[in-house]
Amino acid sequence: MSLYWTVHKVVELFFKYICHWQVMGRENLPQSGPVIIISNHIGNWDPLALGIAMNREVCYMAKQELFDIPLFGLIIKSLKAFPVKRGGGDRNALKAAQQILLEGKVIGIFPEGTRSRTGHLQPFKAGAAVLALRTGSPIVPVGLINTKNVLRKGWFRSFTVNIGPPIFVEKRDIIETEQVQALTKILEIKVRQLTEV
Repeated sequence: MSLYWTVHKVVELFFKYICHWQVMGRENLPQSGPVIIISNHIGNWDPLALGIAMNREVCYMAKQELFDIPLFGLIIKSLKAFPVKRGGGDRNALKAAQQILLEGKVIGIFPEGTRSRTGHLQPFKAGAAVLALRTGSPIVPVGLINTKNVLRKGWFRSFTVNIGPPIFVEKRDIIETEQVQALTKILEIKVRQLTEV
């Protein structure tokens, strides 16, 4: 068993028996080919929750600061996370993400760009839509519920990962701004619906 799946199994057991998490819609993830997973972002546990909920290896963007947290940074590195700089379009991260998709792999993205302090969904940035249109990769929307409170007042608490059906996108050689905006809005609506269960 690879390091990825060893860590994946250990963290999954922790989520199952200590946090008593719930994963819904796991069957919605395509089992082959490139996939973009998108999710709301309400807590520092989100990258782990998103990756561990999937039964395929997920490479995902995570903010640079998370890699500096002892142990946590080591775990997310072993789970194929790669850093993205906040505050502007990180072209290197987008290029890395596109290459991952062209290799037929899965990538996870938080389209809000940063964690929501209020828990309410923030406007999505365009990166996920652009990647989907450039590569023709399907997008799987996910709603994370209560991940902000996984560890609260010294206790581990339950949370839910709600995985929606894939959204299929046609590859475009020329991408219009209107196409990106329309797809981004659809993605935002789908994720919002999944957080309201």
